[in-house]
Amino acid sequence: MKYFAYGSNMDPNRMSERDVHFSERRCAILKGYTLRFNKVASKNQREGKGNIIRKEGGIVEGVLYEMPDSDLTKLDLAEGYPDHYDHLPVEVELEDGAKVQALTYVAQPNMIREGLKPTREYLNHYLVAQGILSESYLQKLRSIETLN
Repeated sequence: MKYFAYGSNMDPNRMSERDVHFSERRCAILKGYTLRFNKVASKNQREGKGNIIRKEGGIVEGVLYEMPDSDLTKLDLAEGYPDHYDHLPVEVELEDGAKVQALTYVAQPNMIREGLKPTREYLNHYLVAQGILSESYLQKLRSIETLN
């Protein structure tokens, strides 16, 4: 299956810690959405976890993984599916312009709150994808205000 990671799962070490195996990891772009840190963290009500929301003209860069269908259960557990996040089928674009159907996560509406910020440690998982994400997108990520 194809899984589009736009958050901390862009870090291949995080995927390994979650015992999720992948055979491919490449850049992909999700159009018509924007990244927000408006999903309430389970351990700190002021901390924001990554989420995507619809936005005309928006772009979210991320990592497209090819992984076994059976590993989705492991990701679901780590992401708090279905209480915290839900599955969302999306179409992402690859560097060569090809369009691919993939699965991603979107925060449940009751888990969204504005005014939240990620921790520096959490945001660092995003920055591990520096070999995959564009420099301009990385700059945007680096400029995000964090809790610490």
